[in-house]
Parts: sequence; C-alpha cells; structure tokens
Amino acid sequence: MSKFMKNTKNKAMLLALDSRCKASNMLERARKVFYNKDGQGTLDVAVTVLISIVLGALILAGLYLVINNTVLPTITQKIKDMFNFKG
Repeated sequence: MSKFMKNTKNKAMLLALDSRCKASNMLERARKVFYNKDGQGTLDVAVTVLISIVLGALILAGLYLVINNTVLPTITQKIKDMFNFKG
C-alpha cells in the first residue's frame, strides 16, 4: 500500500510540474506575441489602402456627376444638330 501511495504522490508531483511548465511556456509565448512589433506596418498599409479606396470612390462619383449632368447633354445636342443639318 505504501508503494501505491508513493507512486501516486510521484505521479501527482510530475503532473503538477508538467502542467506548471506548460503554463509557463504558454505565458512566455503569449508575452512574445503581445510584444512582437514585426507586423506593426501592416495596419498602416491597411489604413492607407482603405483611405485611397474611399478617396477614389469619391473622385469617381464626382466625375460621374459632372459628366452625366454637364458634358453628356451638350454632346447629345451637338450630335443631333450635326445629323439634322439642312443645308
């Protein structure tokens, strides 16, 4: 019976030590992830791309409004006048 108790105690100590080492390793890996600054420029690039997409969309919308309301009616009228020439 004492051998069984000794083995159980040893296994429990080994499991406790193993779980403590695993927790320590996991904490160290988490610490490395949080203090890692290698991908810091990625966020800057993503924000820059997003801003350029929004500005591009605004410029295209403005050009569409200008062309649709100002240029197209004038061109359409000039084409009609050109084909309805009675000379």
